[in-house]
Amino acid sequence: MNKKLRNLAERRESLVAEAAAQRLLMAQNIETWRKPLAIADRGVAAVSYIKSHPVWAASASLGLLAVTRSSRAVQWFQRGWIVWQVVRKLSNKT
Repeated sequence: MNKKLRNLAERRESLVAEAAAQRLLMAQNIETWRKPLAIADRGVAAVSYIKSHPVWAASASLGLLAVTRSSRAVQWFQRGWIVWQVVRKLSNKT
């Protein structure tokens, strides 16, 4: 019985060491993704905020449009307005 316990203890020790090495490797691999994931997370939060506050988003867009007064901005605003209306109508149908 002692031999069996000793084998189990050795196996446990090797598994603990392997798990520690895997945790270290995983931490190193995740570190390279930390900044891109943080940027993506901020983007998701911004989209969520805009979806929950569409009036603020539209007001900010109009304010930016009034400040810039460029024809390119007017074209993009018109396109955005059309896309927004289409999406809104399609979401009301479902």
